[in-house]
Amino acid sequence: MIRRLFTRRPALLPRDAGGEPWLVSLIAVLCFLACLSAVGAAAADRAAHGWARQLRSEATVQVRPRVGETGAEAAARAAETLSGVPGVAEAEAMDRKTAEALLRPWLGDAVLPDLPIPHLVTVRLDTAGPASAVSLSRALASAGLDATLDDHSLWRGEVERSAALITILALAAFGLTAGAAGAAVAYATRAGMAAQAGVIETLSLNGASDSAIAGLYQTRYGLLAAAAGGIGAVAAMVLVASLRFLGGAEGVTPALPLMWSDLLLLSPCPLLAATVALAAARFMALARLKGRH
Repeated sequence: MIRRLFTRRPALLPRDAGGEPWLVSLIAVLCFLACLSAVGAAAADRAAHGWARQLRSEATVQVRPRVGETGAEAAARAAETLSGVPGVAEAEAMDRKTAEALLRPWLGDAVLPDLPIPHLVTVRLDTAGPASAVSLSRALASAGLDATLDDHSLWRGEVERSAALITILALAAFGLTAGAAGAAVAYATRAGMAAQAGVIETLSLNGASDSAIAGLYQTRYGLLAAAAGGIGAVAAMVLVASLRFLGGAEGVTPALPLMWSDLLLLSPCPLLAATVALAAARFMALARLKGRH
């Protein structure tokens, strides 16, 4: 397809087979990087919103037993109390074995037997109408329980802020690579017109308008950019599909969940690359022609 593109070009413009393949390669690499930035932004946003949604649907309660009451009994009583609160799907007391399993990757096995572990209750909230932190705290107080509620609001805020920052950075990377592609096309247009000054002069003397001459360059570099964008998008699709296939249901990792629908984000890449090239080529061509006059 690229070979035919290099041979089938407007007959009025001479061939520039030496520079245009390099331009296609450069734009293809930039489009590839832009596609990866777009997929990375979508995956990061999806992961962060998934974490925030999970944090929003859960709460943790630390229970302190009363005099004459064991920690397990206090946790069981708290779980029973919270299970009856509207908006709570499930409340379960965490036993010591489960708590040790959570701490083992961080502390190891040596200190766990002697470590005083707090008595916790995990609360899963109804996603349709979750119970508020106020209602949960009131229920615990009404039951005479000495407990502290953590609704993960602090962590959720940090996750959401981090997600916004990651998305902004990925979008900025996408904008920079798209701008670099436009700058490459603009430079190539300017260099091509400088090398073909005699052809432009001949076309002008034969009555060709500036707009018509700019249209020739616009068509040439628009087609080149479309082909290069297609190459970059296909390469990115192959990489994303491979990572999604190898990563299973979670994508690469839970921190970067990829989906098959992410491939649809890459499909407009040739059109976007052609649009940037068309605008850059026309602007540079008209500016060059006006400067010549």
